[in-house]
Amino acid sequence: MSSRCPCTSGLPLDACCGRVLADHAAATTPEQLMRSRFSAFALGDSAHLLRTWHRSTRPATLELDPTIRWTRLDVERTDTALVEFVAHYRGPNGPGKQHETSRFVREDGLWFYLDGVSLA
Repeated sequence: MSSRCPCTSGLPLDACCGRVLADHAAATTPEQLMRSRFSAFALGDSAHLLRTWHRSTRPATLELDPTIRWTRLDVERTDTALVEFVAHYRGPNGPGKQHETSRFVREDGLWFYLDGVSLA
C-alpha cells in the first residue's frame, strides 16, 4: 500500500501525483499540475518544479528551504488556465499559509506553470 499523496486529495501517491512526479504521465489540467507541484514542494523534488515551469519564467536553479514542511493544499478555484489555492506549511516560526493564484500555459500538449500572484 502506498502513502497518501501530499496534495491532500486523499488518494495514494501513485494513484494521484506520483506518475506526474515521476514523469511517466503528463498533467492533463492546470489543477493536476498544481497538485503535482505542491507534492513536489512537500517531497523536496526541485527537478519536477523546474521541469514543469515555463521556460520564459523558469529560474536557472531552485533551492528548496528544508526548514519548511508543506502540510496541506486547498484548491479554492480553477478557471481555464488559473488555479487559486492556499498551501499550508509549518516552518521554524510555526504554521503559515501561502494564498496564490497561479497561471498556467499549454504548449505542445503539455501544461506548464507560468507565474503566480500572492493574495494576502
